[in-house]
Amino acid sequence: MSSMQPRRPDRFDGLEYRGTSWGRGEGDPPPYQSSFPARSFSSSGDLSQHWVTTPPDIPGSRNLHWGDKSPQYGGADSNAGPPAFGEENSNSANSGEQLNRFAGFGIGLASLFTENVLAHPCIVLRRQCQVNYHARNYQLSPFNIVNIMYNFTKTQGLRALWKGMGSTFIVQGISLGAEGILSEFTHLPRELNHKWNPKQIGGHLLLKGLVYVIVTPFYSASLIETVQSEIIHDNPGILDCLKEGMGRVLNLGVPYSKRLLPLLVLTFPTVLHGILHYIVSSTVQKCVLFFIKKKSPPRLPADGSNTVQNKLEDYFPELIANFAASLCADVLLYPLETVLHRLHIQGTRTIIDNTDLGHEVVPINTQYEGLKDCINTIKREEGGLGFYKGFGAVVVQYTLHAIVLQITKIIYSSVVQTAS
Repeated sequence: MSSMQPRRPDRFDGLEYRGTSWGRGEGDPPPYQSSFPARSFSSSGDLSQHWVTTPPDIPGSRNLHWGDKSPQYGGADSNAGPPAFGEENSNSANSGEQLNRFAGFGIGLASLFTENVLAHPCIVLRRQCQVNYHARNYQLSPFNIVNIMYNFTKTQGLRALWKGMGSTFIVQGISLGAEGILSEFTHLPRELNHKWNPKQIGGHLLLKGLVYVIVTPFYSASLIETVQSEIIHDNPGILDCLKEGMGRVLNLGVPYSKRLLPLLVLTFPTVLHGILHYIVSSTVQKCVLFFIKKKSPPRLPADGSNTVQNKLEDYFPELIANFAASLCADVLLYPLETVLHRLHIQGTRTIIDNTDLGHEVVPINTQYEGLKDCINTIKREEGGLGFYKGFGAVVVQYTLHAIVLQITKIIYSSVVQTAS
């Protein structure tokens, strides 16, 4: 420490402020710089003997070593070496995490768009064909469905293919909200863990059944909005589904026909279809994920681009499993769905588009007494294929879904290769 030159005056006690009569308030202030000798710019004295305005470089402060000086603001150290190995890994991990978030958001958005927006025209055509007992053309081919879509668009505009889409979101929201509230108050499990038992399965299915009971009147209102013709009906409001559903429960609102089936009659087929659809889709999803993970090769170490590649292997098996689960459930339960929609639409004075021609309307005037009578009537008057009216729309829907999945995978893979 003796080799270091002092950088402060010899007497720092307030620059001799406290020791003067002026400091005690007894005399006049001294002249400026009375305690320091004047120094011109041309003098060559030792600068270390004078006061400086910058703080001293204390060894150990700001991670400096002995004898190092503080770097100037904005200055670059020309002797700085390359970044350490850990810093490079950190930078690559951050870029991989950003790409992972972007990819996850894009994949989720593509899946949401496909399932709820792109597939809605197929759902509209499928439901109209299911409830149209007048139809002579069963629309089993996807090419016929595309032709009907073109005719509807030409006569009614593109809006006719997306009618009732808002009500389907409302039904999904009611379903999710009811499931959360019931699970909170009844303590029924919303999900099943790996260590499930028959009691948990029973409680889980009971919760699903209660949700379908609550959703039944709103599902009826949503079905009406998706199948009724745009030619003779104005565009419904966003909350009409809620008003119609509550009116159906309280027997208020627009008077219906005497052939309208009570909600108690509709509840059983609605709950049956919902639970069976859930069981089939969940089982298929688990099986597909099991086989995909069993056949997948072992993963590479998760660093850099390999982390993003591993995320790619995580996302798409889930999407493929969901795709296969929905497809199998819709195909297996299509006859029951046809019966369910005919029971819901009966007595509602609904007029639908003519699916044979595409430019006329037909009324719905059925007289089913219940689930069993509807099944027997369809089998007797329309044959076994009558349960599959509009099945070509399912083919179109899942073909589009598969194309979007493949395009999404190609884009994501190219982004990963570019980033790596």
